[in-house]
Amino acid sequence: MAQATFSVRMDENLKKEFDALCSDFGMNASTAINVFARAVVRERKIPFEISAPPEELTRETAIQAFLAIRDSAYKNGTQGMTLEEINEEIYRISPEEET
Repeated sequence: MAQATFSVRMDENLKKEFDALCSDFGMNASTAINVFARAVVRERKIPFEISAPPEELTRETAIQAFLAIRDSAYKNGTQGMTLEEINEEIYRISPEEET
């Protein structure tokens, strides 16, 4: 099979850490990239989750979350519970601690 060159730019410190870790695994960076590429092609997806950082909490999103919880409490008939009743409910449904 013909070979091709694949060039990647990355932070110098990241490359040093990656090279060291690959060495710990008994391979070089080129082999690790090939393992990754084969997994992507075989599975037809990135073999790990890629996600955006959590959304910044703003006053508006906090208010929306509070209103959603309040609406849920109203629908479940729990909006008028006292703090003691809430704590009793939590205690009732919490798994028993092993001693």
